[in-house]
Amino acid sequence: MAEGPEQTALDEVMTRIGQSVILHHAGDREEARHRFLALWAEIGEHGEALHRCTLAHYLADTQDDPSDELAWDLRALTAAEELSDDRLDEDRLDEDRVDDDRLDDGRLDDGRPTGRAGAVAVRALYPSLHLNLAADYAKLGRSGAARSHLRRARGAAETLAEDRYGDGVRAAISRLELSLGEGGTPGEGRWGPPRQRP
Repeated sequence: MAEGPEQTALDEVMTRIGQSVILHHAGDREEARHRFLALWAEIGEHGEALHRCTLAHYLADTQDDPSDELAWDLRALTAAEELSDDRLDEDRLDEDRVDDDRLDDGRLDDGRPTGRAGAVAVRALYPSLHLNLAADYAKLGRSGAARSHLRRARGAAETLAEDRYGDGVRAAISRLELSLGEGGTPGEGRWGPPRQRP
């Protein structure tokens, strides 16, 4: 299957985001922020929702001011909601397409993910997006908003797999619940500390 220009552009933007994430995780927060902002200037407020969601999600982590971090996390959530709406619309369209257009990997023959595959990917983002917003509001002393997003994060986390990512998000939710006085004791209930893998 040949990649079209749209698929190539998607991969290029996601690759550049990934490179900046690596810089940030390596400790070069300022350079990562600079690259993220340059990329945001390229794709703009009305760029591809997946790009905006991913970029804003990571850009928030490079902010020094909690208010700026909140603003970027809100942009990420807004883009995720647009992406979710777009995927649901695509799903409806996909149902009308001939089955021969679908490939075994959950993509259409033009390289786009089917609506269902996209919707699953978006659902996996929501726990982290709401967790980040809860943490932002907590830093700003807005405990009511923090608790509201924390409840949304916990509810959305029910869809996460029992894997390293899911365990990490659930553990972070539990830690924030404890710091906000929302949870019980560590290990209480079915969400205890992440279990060791053999």
